[in-house]
Amino acid sequence: MSLEELILRQVVAESLPIPLPAAIDAAGEGGAAGVMMIPIPRRGIYRGLEGLAAAQSVRGVTGVAITVEPGQIIAPPPDGASYLGFIFARALIPAEAENALRIAHRRLHFDIRPEYAATVARAAERP
Repeated sequence: MSLEELILRQVVAESLPIPLPAAIDAAGEGGAAGVMMIPIPRRGIYRGLEGLAAAQSVRGVTGVAITVEPGQIIAPPPDGASYLGFIFARALIPAEAENALRIAHRRLHFDIRPEYAATVARAAERP
């Protein structure tokens, strides 16, 4: 089951499979797990990202899944209905998992360009 399907099942109150998928049971016995849905900061065309390895190396981070493709037009809510991806973390206590997610997110730098190239006419070319 994909993460998207799992989220949609929860939203519509559909029953979840037992046992739960590994992504949900990530905390195991004891401990805490967290996931950050990476928000889209502005409308534009996604070109790529830097810092993926740095984000994945944060202590407690168990995975980073980027779900957008280069060249895709993206937009934050209310115009957009998706995320750039997800960051997963596991730690002994919730605060540590949350901190790992925040640190990893700060290490990701997304290249999002305007949909249309800005053009500025030189003064001599203006009518």
